[in-house]
Amino acid sequence: MTDPTFRQRARYWFDNTMSKGTKALIGWLTVITMALTAIGAALLVATASGEGGVMETLWTSFTHILDAGTITGDADVGTPFMVIMFVTTIGGLVILSSLVGVLTTGLDAKLEDLRKGRSFVVEKDHTVILGWSDQVFIVISELVEANESEKHACIAVLADRDKVEMEDEIRTKLGDLKSTKVVCRTGDPADPDDIALVNPGQAKSIVLLTSDEDDPDAQLVRSLLAVTQGGQSEQIRCHVVGAVAESRNLPAARLAGGRMAHVVDANDLMARLMVQTCRQSGLSVVYTDLLDFGGDEIYMVDEPALVGRPLGQAMHSYRTSSLIGVLTSEGVCHINPPSSAQLQAGDKLILIAADDSAIVLDGSRPAIDESAIVARGEAGKRAERTLVLGWNARSGTILEQLDQYVATGSITDVVTDHPDAAEAVRRIGPAMRVQGLNFKEDDPTDRRLLESLAPGSYNHIIALCSDHVDPKLADSKTLVTLLHLRDMAQRAGTRFKVVSEMADDRNRSLAQVTQADDFIVSDKLISLLLTQTAENPHLSAVFAQLFSPEGSEIYLKPCEHYVRTGVPVNFYTVAESARRRGELAIGYRQAALAQRAPDYGVVLNPDKAAQAVLQPGDKIIVLAED
Repeated sequence: MTDPTFRQRARYWFDNTMSKGTKALIGWLTVITMALTAIGAALLVATASGEGGVMETLWTSFTHILDAGTITGDADVGTPFMVIMFVTTIGGLVILSSLVGVLTTGLDAKLEDLRKGRSFVVEKDHTVILGWSDQVFIVISELVEANESEKHACIAVLADRDKVEMEDEIRTKLGDLKSTKVVCRTGDPADPDDIALVNPGQAKSIVLLTSDEDDPDAQLVRSLLAVTQGGQSEQIRCHVVGAVAESRNLPAARLAGGRMAHVVDANDLMARLMVQTCRQSGLSVVYTDLLDFGGDEIYMVDEPALVGRPLGQAMHSYRTSSLIGVLTSEGVCHINPPSSAQLQAGDKLILIAADDSAIVLDGSRPAIDESAIVARGEAGKRAERTLVLGWNARSGTILEQLDQYVATGSITDVVTDHPDAAEAVRRIGPAMRVQGLNFKEDDPTDRRLLESLAPGSYNHIIALCSDHVDPKLADSKTLVTLLHLRDMAQRAGTRFKVVSEMADDRNRSLAQVTQADDFIVSDKLISLLLTQTAENPHLSAVFAQLFSPEGSEIYLKPCEHYVRTGVPVNFYTVAESARRRGELAIGYRQAALAQRAPDYGVVLNPDKAAQAVLQPGDKIIVLAED
């Protein structure tokens, strides 16, 4: 085998040089320009056509290369000069046109690189969002609200989509981002090298979103591994939040995330909320208010002035904030602790407030009207009948959770045409402890079927959004079912207690005409929960307890069990009445406004000194064990 020839070596070297891109091309054009300048000057000297010295001759040659118009002044010189400069000018035109082409190509390539979003994000204390779904708009809008008081807040989004398309979609759907800057980058949210583009090492939190692909939990696990184990674990000091779609994948996701990750079970949490809400309408409005950044939120504060004092005193020590629990110095969260328990050094009070600036210790004596306090017991649990219309991936968990709340002898009937429902009900049925479970395979949008079910005989009706059809179609079918129920209730002169699930929050306003008691939008609530946890990781423990059937949860109880109705009463008095029952009052709901958006009659964390007149049918929102 013969060695490469000189020509082959030169060609190889030249190819490698040219492959370096725009800089190499400009370099070669510069070399050719200098060479052509030297050749032109040498020919002028050789033919004695030039004037002046060597430098003047070089300059003459150089100007003819760069400016073709210079040749028009060569008419009075000799023929050799004109010929040499004509050839030089032609060479200059070729060089300049090549240079323009190279620069244009290089600029286009650079703009394309910028469009691809592959540059490093030079930010600090920013929020990183990995992945893309409809939830991204809710998360960003909530972060914008949370960052409103910050001057240079930043959100960095990394997804396997075009950078410009992401930015345009965010700008179109969200509009004004206030003081928050949103930076988008294109890359694989499960690739450590791509994740490094958004500078996770200096971020304050990372939110993982999954797309609507066949196995979103697998994508979540890959992203968790990439963030925590993909060469980044030593640099990342922030907390990572995400949600699994199926409960069986939760252990794997938490193992992949390690101690830095806070992974929630989306289906389980929404099933718990659906069960709690079906038994007490208005609860989803309370949770939405707590989870979003537009109204009241949950804060954790140190209060050295209250150390050593009973928590019952701390409850009355804030006029515009509501106590719900304590975070101990060991990181243990206690919701609705005994009012006689004392606040220890290092403990933090868990409060509901409109803003952290609204948390002000009030030294004044609370004005409690003893004459307005009512001590009325509650009726014991009775067997209930529940009707479930529709089916989705959460339905099995809903039935299991409902079994933990209802009394012995309760009955739940499931009616749906979902192809997976029959087998799931047969599997779940034997596991029910206190309630009986019946199943009927039929279309819940059929008016004759609904009439045959006698919906007025049920204590609770749950209308679920099916997941075996397109979300828009699923919401449409749910709306049809709700409209049938409303019409049947009006004809019967009664009212059915209906709680419904919507796939798209935009359809909630349309559903108001059905006069259902409450609506759950699962994706929105999960997005809000992830955003709150991203801002404060301790909140995951708070909401886990609130959603759990064990311990204290949020209840809406008749106001006449706490205070006299029809007379002005302040919330100090309501809170004191609840305290004597071992509960914490955090608001009330007015029945007359239950159908009026956006609060639906819910007044959360009211000014305790302000007076209100509660009427029969109004509810007190409390934290209680049951």
